[in-house]
Amino acid sequence: MDEETRYEAVASRDARFDGAFFFAVETTGIYCRPSCPAVTPKRKNVRFYPTAAAAQGHGFRACRRCRPDAVPGSAEWNVRADVVGRAMRMIGDGIVDREGVPGLAGRLGYSTRQIQRQLTAELGAGPVALARAQRAHTARVLLQTTGLPVTEIAFAAGFASVRQFNDTIRQIYARTPSALRTESGTGTGARRGAHAAATTAGAPALAGIPLRLAYRGPYAASDVFDLLALEALPSVEEVTGQPGARTYRRTLRLPHGPGVVAVDEARPVVGDPAGRSANGWLEARIHLTELRDLTTAVQRLRRLFDLDADPYAVDERLGADPCLAPLVAARPGLRSPGAADPAEYALRALLGDAAARAVRTYGEVVEHPCGGLTRLFPGPEALREDPVAGPLATALTDGTVRLDAGADRDAAEQALLAVPGLTPAVAALIRTRALGDPDVAPEGERDEEAWRPWRSYAAGHLRAARARARRDGAAPAGRDGAVPLSRDPSYGSCADGSGSAPR
Repeated sequence: MDEETRYEAVASRDARFDGAFFFAVETTGIYCRPSCPAVTPKRKNVRFYPTAAAAQGHGFRACRRCRPDAVPGSAEWNVRADVVGRAMRMIGDGIVDREGVPGLAGRLGYSTRQIQRQLTAELGAGPVALARAQRAHTARVLLQTTGLPVTEIAFAAGFASVRQFNDTIRQIYARTPSALRTESGTGTGARRGAHAAATTAGAPALAGIPLRLAYRGPYAASDVFDLLALEALPSVEEVTGQPGARTYRRTLRLPHGPGVVAVDEARPVVGDPAGRSANGWLEARIHLTELRDLTTAVQRLRRLFDLDADPYAVDERLGADPCLAPLVAARPGLRSPGAADPAEYALRALLGDAAARAVRTYGEVVEHPCGGLTRLFPGPEALREDPVAGPLATALTDGTVRLDAGADRDAAEQALLAVPGLTPAVAALIRTRALGDPDVAPEGERDEEAWRPWRSYAAGHLRAARARARRDGAAPAGRDGAVPLSRDPSYGSCADGSGSAPR
């Protein structure tokens, strides 16, 4: 996309490009998302940046009206398998905050200089600046949704010192942390007060942090929540409420301690047969043992609900296929859900229905149960002696198989196929969901090059068509109009029956 096309997107306030790029106005010193409702600036005063961190690095501060730091992430990072794409996924997961740039470089197999050079050349900011922008956003969320002292928020957001925290907030938001917390007109003041009352000195980590998880374009929430309800594993996760107003909750194993997350189904547009939501976000609440895990928890939820997808690009590509066009038209904004914990999902995919037994036998009891959520799914180290999951658990524990946010997808699939008892169908399922690959070919279906790089989404449309045919009691036909019934690795069981959708 050239700069003139980007300016046209800005002039038309096109929300499709929120997160894909940012623009800054030299005369005001602020940067915005493309859909900012403010008066469109003159072209000669506009500069474009690929990331918020790049705009901040050039001295621009965040717009108070459009909140550019709260946009969905770029779908490009989910698609790309190169070092920049992998690095961005790992930075989002908090690797730089936990392990520093050397840790990031080591995981990617490059030197720190190479990582710095490649990210700066393409994104206009290095790993430290990208992580700093993320920390600033986390700090703003904590300031405006909790009653925690500013000092605690500084370290919870990942800053090394209170001075660094204060300087960063002033630079990015042009206000002090206290002013950012007390400002009016954001709609967060009442929420902050309510949660401040819930945050007691004795148990601050149990106070739920309310968040809005933004997404772009149409979002077929009903399909995502249907899948999560089907897969819900007792004691670890649950879906409550009626369709259209459901809540998904689960326990989550995080770097500094367990957490409990809850996400509400976005209410569908009245009369929309596809159940699409018009909100632009999902309401979530996150209960953490350690607030330092907020960034990681948010990114894992975003991957689980596929919130950084670009439904416009997906639907345009798949809708051009005569076979998929009616399916895309019926379900615009269909997502390809990921996994909240990649290692957990891989083990569940292999265990199938036996996952419930594994939780009862090996699952760690949480210190503060929340309703029916009483256990964490057992970590790989706890399942090494399990007769079914043992080989995969051992490979995950010793690093033979890597499924972290920045894992090389091709290398991970090859390592999975070397695990005894793990079939190609299960490996494809893990690649789709645990690794978040948007381009896994639907198993048992024709593999169309024209569907690239969104074949995982094509699999989702095929699955939805089969489910609808089963409900209607009719089997869809073949190439001439619809889709043959067969299993695909994105949601279903293994072709030979040796594995199943996670339970």
